Amino acid sequence: MRVVALISGGKDSCYNMMQCAAAGHHIVALANLRPAENTGRTDELDSYMYQTVGHHAIDLYADALDLPLYRGFIKGTSINTGRVYTACQEDEVEDLYHLMKLVKDKEGVEGVSVGAILSDYQRVRVEDVCRRLNLQPLAYLWRQNQEILLKEMISSNIQAIIIKVAAFGLDPDKHLGKTLDQMVPHLLELSEKYGVHVCGEGGEYETFTLDCPLFKKKIVVDSAEVIVHSADAFAPVAYLHFSKLHLENKGESSGMFMVKSCSCEVTCNGDDDIFPSSEEDEPQENIPVIWKSLNHNSLDFTQTFGSSRKSLSGYQWFSGITARCLPSQGRNAQEAAREAFSSLRANMTSEGLKPKDIILVHLYMKSMKDFNVINSVYVTEFDLCPPARVCVETLLPDGVLFCIDCLAHKYDIAADDVLCDEKLVMHVQSISHWAPANIGPYSQSIKVGDVLYSAGQIALVPCTMQLVSGGIRTEAIVSLRHVERVLQAMSHSTALHHVITASCYVTDSKHIPIAHSLWQKKLGECKKVEDSETYRDATGLWGLLTVVVISRLPRDAAVEWHVVAVIDDPLQRKHFAMKMLSEGFQIECETVESSSASCASISIRLSLISPSASQLDLDGPLHDLVHMFRQAVEKLSEDCRASPLSFRAFFKDDIFDAETLQIGLQECLEKYLGKKAPALILVPVVDLPGKEVIHVTCWLS
Repeated sequence: MRVVALISGGKDSCYNMMQCAAAGHHIVALANLRPAENTGRTDELDSYMYQTVGHHAIDLYADALDLPLYRGFIKGTSINTGRVYTACQEDEVEDLYHLMKLVKDKEGVEGVSVGAILSDYQRVRVEDVCRRLNLQPLAYLWRQNQEILLKEMISSNIQAIIIKVAAFGLDPDKHLGKTLDQMVPHLLELSEKYGVHVCGEGGEYETFTLDCPLFKKKIVVDSAEVIVHSADAFAPVAYLHFSKLHLENKGESSGMFMVKSCSCEVTCNGDDDIFPSSEEDEPQENIPVIWKSLNHNSLDFTQTFGSSRKSLSGYQWFSGITARCLPSQGRNAQEAAREAFSSLRANMTSEGLKPKDIILVHLYMKSMKDFNVINSVYVTEFDLCPPARVCVETLLPDGVLFCIDCLAHKYDIAADDVLCDEKLVMHVQSISHWAPANIGPYSQSIKVGDVLYSAGQIALVPCTMQLVSGGIRTEAIVSLRHVERVLQAMSHSTALHHVITASCYVTDSKHIPIAHSLWQKKLGECKKVEDSETYRDATGLWGLLTVVVISRLPRDAAVEWHVVAVIDDPLQRKHFAMKMLSEGFQIECETVESSSASCASISIRLSLISPSASQLDLDGPLHDLVHMFRQAVEKLSEDCRASPLSFRAFFKDDIFDAETLQIGLQECLEKYLGKKAPALILVPVVDLPGKEVIHVTCWLS
């Protein structure tokens, strides 16, 4: 990819250039923004977006790297400072847009090298510029461990000096002009004592790179003076103003460099003990079941639109949005998709909601071959902050293109004019070593109140966006690692033990025990509890896992993880379980309620335990299953504000008649819950664990 490197002169932009080169990209130009000459501030600008200290020396970079340098002036100011950026002509971000457009027109670049590590503010704005210009941002340093990253930079021969200090513990007289190598011990000490960002991500210090392995010539500082910006007794702010610099030629080996090997891929060597043996991988033998006829009028189960009632905190679930593609009627896939979304909008409008209020979408497709066509319509339905999404192929009836169900939330201004349950969105589009960039119109995660709704994750290698090699075990590890990283990025202290409900989609029955084993291992690695008895009981509080076998996943992945997590104290969650026998079936129910009582998850499994050659009656087990569901809802604590919103029934397609199942469950839900009935969602699957024939997951919020 032809890449332009955004450079500030600092260590981060230089090291990201090295990462781009190591990834095989071709850096063809440099770009930099500097203070406008009429601002009266020629050294440093108070900018949210740009490092400008040391900008006088940037012209030397063109000769040092032997690349064309494009420079522009920062004419705007920081006007649109929200979490989501929309174009504003007076904003300083637009100066970057015009500069990038110029470089793209002149150099034909396809990507942009960005040295962002932790600043969502900068990342969001660079990504917005790249989106408008159809450029791919490359941010290989994004969310890397700063201590490890700083040491990597030094070991990779980044020769940078401190040119600005602005933090307690950094002394202009002692530290300005020092090299990174000289500063590491002191920066680590400040980080330990005061929480200083080791890489300066909190604005504690700025650097200027004098040499790196990409340079053909190195920059030498002949003279500089210290400019004190603020003589604060505790945290003085000062910077170096270069008075004179020159370039020096480097040795013949200057073009060779090494960067740390990519950490995106993992191997499973040594992890065989966490996975079941091949004997355990064997799928259960299907049991033939003959159902008594219930004499219901048959209908296509995908034709029934439904929705839950709106919860007290503004949540509502919509189900049964279906696109039907019938070539015989002259309607193509795009038209069918548009009609389905039109139906969704109409139903949401009747409830006072809009598509922008959707926070989570489940997209069940008849065939992944239609993915691109459906996506082309899907992307037009949402703004810059699309909902999180789960996308799988499953066994839908002929003529059905896809089925969608979604969770929406309307957050209103509270009486004291403070936003209640404000929606926070993570929508990272940059290529990095952190987690996969969005490959479609969805967000990695959305936080509402104390709940994190994450998108489904498959095992893409973040820096290449290709499926990891190594088979199911490697895929399971990598995709679950993506889940962990997204959760932690949304809230620093959040980990897998904060998950309250999890779904794992696999494409082979042999993969079911692998998913279960990995999940248990990862939960075992979570925060240990000193009291072993408490720890044993706590494992039931850390997420109800559902594993189902479907026919296909995006990119032909073998596994996809989807979780919902709560920022609470998992050890204070309420957990209870019930089980009963019902006409040859066993029904097991588990419920987990968050410690904040803001939400809960219910899991119900219907297993066939007494195979019989005689016909089985479906009515009794369904009534018992839904009755147990009502009992679970009623057992929630008195202070729990959550309402049942969704009733997702994964069922074995080769055992059940879907239409009969849909009618039976709907009648039972209406009988036992009345107007409180959740939205019913039926998902036909290839297989379920063990002797399960139905696995129901319910979300209450």
